[in-house]
Order: sequence, then structure tokens, then C-alpha cells
Amino acid sequence: MPLAFLLDEHLRGVLWRALQRHNAGGFELLDAIRVGDEPDLPLGILDPAILLWTEREGRILISRDASTLAGHLADHLRAGNHCPGIFMVRRRCVLPQVVSFLVEAAYRSDAANWENRIEYIP
Repeated sequence: MPLAFLLDEHLRGVLWRALQRHNAGGFELLDAIRVGDEPDLPLGILDPAILLWTEREGRILISRDASTLAGHLADHLRAGNHCPGIFMVRRRCVLPQVVSFLVEAAYRSDAANWENRIEYIP
């Protein structure tokens, strides 16, 4: 079963559109939703609540929020929780590379590879 993703609030635009274009091709579809799409995941929700949500729903968080998420993840894990993983999009990433990385992760890796860690998308 392919991995599922959650786009952080600040990635709702251009990356979301790139994922939609990819999925329109009908091959190796990416299961992604955005903060703000789910009633229990409103816009403006704080990172600790997002981590609890991703844990419950089994979705890897995709974010650019490197400045605070590492600390929130450490707190989350210290509290006895776990995390399906966090993928950080670097500011200079090219969208086709990000989409390609997500396809590779979703279809050619095991979910356990990403648990409780932050991975920077090359």
C-alpha cells in the first residue's frame, strides 16, 4: 500500500497543483491532502496538533517549517508518541524533483524507513 501524505498549510498552492497534475496522469497516484481540507485539521492549527493528527491518520507530513518542526517532533517523541515521518522541502527544490521523490517514497519504500524522523527532499 503506498504511503499517504499531508501538505502543511504553506504548501497548499504550487506543490498541491504539481501533485494534482501528476495524479491527472493516472499512474502511481499520490495520496495527499492539505492542512485545511479536513474538519479536524483547520488552517492555523499548531504543529503539535498536526503531529498528533499525522500519527493517528498514518500520513507523512510534508513541510518547509524546518525552524520549529524538529523541536516539536522531539517533544512529540519524548511524550511517547510516534510519527510516520516528516519530509522537508528545501526552498530551492524543483517541483518535478519533489514529486519524483514522493512517488519513489510512496511506491518503492517501506513506511518504517521514515518513522520518527525528518528527511530533507533532495
